[in-house]
Amino acid sequence: YCAYALHLTDYIIETTDPDSPLYEKDLSRFRDSIDKFCRSTKFLGLTILSEDENTVKFMAKLEDMEGHDMSFVEHSLFRKINGVWKYTKACSLS
Repeated sequence: YCAYALHLTDYIIETTDPDSPLYEKDLSRFRDSIDKFCRSTKFLGLTILSEDENTVKFMAKLEDMEGHDMSFVEHSLFRKINGVWKYTKACSLS
């Protein structure tokens, strides 16, 4: 969340699991997609709901530039690759 709010595109790419369904092998396209999302989103807050060794459940408060609510809750899965935690995917919420 913070990396998106601070528009840290390279960090987001570097910390996304290459096996993630969100990972784009065309890095130029991946970078453009992240940049577009960051420029068109207002990041209003983050609440960590729970966490353990490789998952984090959080609520992100977001709006688009017209003020429409884009907030969501996600249970994120991370995987450690060569000593670095990388975002893998959103798990189902139960």
